[in-house]
Amino acid sequence: MTAYLADTHALLWWVFDDKRLSKRARALMADRGHTILVSSASAWEIATKWRLGKLPKAAVFVQDIPGWIAKAGFDELPVSIAHGQRAGTWPQEHRDPFDRMLAAQSSIEGVAIISSDDAFEEFGVPMVW
Repeated sequence: MTAYLADTHALLWWVFDDKRLSKRARALMADRGHTILVSSASAWEIATKWRLGKLPKAAVFVQDIPGWIAKAGFDELPVSIAHGQRAGTWPQEHRDPFDRMLAAQSSIEGVAIISSDDAFEEFGVPMVW
């Protein structure tokens, strides 16, 4: 069984069946032989962006994030002290704290990120799209 970490946009595109989710990403996320991890940082990012009015379509998702994750058959990946330490100490200039955390989790957990965002390349973590 292979595990993958869903980037926030990949998770939302899966939940809302958005055509921007690549065929490969969709197939990986649909395959129950894979473990799809969802970072608690993604829940924080989605809720924050919804509150700020940047993700109005996510209102129904924000009301029950754990339920949506469970319904999709995905697993939660909590943020640990080690994740926070790695995210905060990497020398990369990348300023998005959510991306930094997902990259740190990918690195420490040894899993590829399902993402179309090439910003993760600067952290040297594996990506699939």
